[in-house]
Amino acid sequence: MKPWRCITVAVLFCLLLGNCEEALESAGRPADSKPYVITATTGMVADLVRQVAGDRARVDGIIPEGVDPHLYAATTNDVKALRNGDVIFYNGLNLEGKMAGVLAKMAVRKPVCALAEVIDGVGEYSIKASGNEVDPHIWMDVAGWMRALEVVSNTLEDYDPSFGSYYRERANSYVGTLRRLDDYVREVLLSIPADQRVLVTAHDAFGYMARAYGLEVHGVQGLSTEAKPSLRDIELLVDFLVARKIPAVFVESSVSRKSVEALIEGAGARGHKVVVGGQLFSDSMGAAGTYEGTYVGMIDHNVNTIALALGGVVPRGGFREWSERKP
Repeated sequence: MKPWRCITVAVLFCLLLGNCEEALESAGRPADSKPYVITATTGMVADLVRQVAGDRARVDGIIPEGVDPHLYAATTNDVKALRNGDVIFYNGLNLEGKMAGVLAKMAVRKPVCALAEVIDGVGEYSIKASGNEVDPHIWMDVAGWMRALEVVSNTLEDYDPSFGSYYRERANSYVGTLRRLDDYVREVLLSIPADQRVLVTAHDAFGYMARAYGLEVHGVQGLSTEAKPSLRDIELLVDFLVARKIPAVFVESSVSRKSVEALIEGAGARGHKVVVGGQLFSDSMGAAGTYEGTYVGMIDHNVNTIALALGGVVPRGGFREWSERKP
């Protein structure tokens, strides 16, 4: 068996907890045709893994839709699901911070891969915040999610080498979709007037989107929703909205809207009308079985919602019809 390329997390934790040799020896899969089980934390990670795994594996998600992964603690059933998984994928960079302990224990005996921590060029790609914080929201840049796709493909190929070509073919097919999506996002967001490309949201989840596509972003809360905004934080952001005449702010499906409502109320008291531009999917996708319950649908929804609220132009039919019209 080739060395397991998504090895950083497993080695780290097995060195801390001991029995590293056993962990690495058990990482490979016997050469057979039976499906296996992959466990993933967030909806975004589960969706990405499904694109590569196809019918070779059943992918079980842990964190329910609409639930904030920053605050989510694993239940007894979640621990069972993690134990039952042959391979585990999670985002990492403290997105699932309250699950760190159980993920560390799992990493001793099976492949456990933190996508955002092992993508190609992670050091230069990652956005550093104050202190030692690193922004975990890499899926907000489609190109960043392509890097994560490569990690998934390599990891499954190493775990299940008999079907390596199958995983590579599926990953190559999906990367074509993501490249078109990346082009679409850039086209739509650049249609917003330059002085209106300001995204104000409930928490700071859109930094990678901002860097990739030319937005200015402000979150009421920080990278993690565990950090509650102070009254001074609200006041400063109200000052910004009024001074820049920002027309819309955005709520998020997995985060309380109270802080955003406080911004609207504060700006209104200063004589500046601000509206809710729409609900964005930040740390959780839409309902399972819907278009927004896929990564592509999530990003399509977000970009269209932002552009419409800030004066941009959204092609008829969104990304799906736009993509069909492209050669």
